[in-house]
Amino acid sequence: MFDSELRVMEILWRDGMLAAGELAAVLKRETGWNRNTTYTVIKRLIDKGAIRRSDPGFVCEALIPKEQVQSHETKELINKMFDGSAEMFFSAFVNEKNLSKEEIDKLKKIVENLS
Repeated sequence: MFDSELRVMEILWRDGMLAAGELAAVLKRETGWNRNTTYTVIKRLIDKGAIRRSDPGFVCEALIPKEQVQSHETKELINKMFDGSAEMFFSAFVNEKNLSKEEIDKLKKIVENLS
């Protein structure tokens, strides 16, 4: 998904079903988008099967869960930037971020639970 499409999806995941007009108002407030931009992105997401439009009121509803998109986008990032290597991705992530002891402990537990 493009960044603009993810922005619309984030709002639907956060706020639930919204009329397109309400969605446009939120995006105007949060990003400065005009109504036409919002409606164009909504149309693309409908065409992709990511959201459904219901009448009356042009109500938009996310059809795919956030976790599914996160998983797909993570795989795409790893494939694109790290030649498909999760190890290279993880190494880059932990080496670039100043992790707290608590974050390191949580990551260790995640890794330990994988085996």
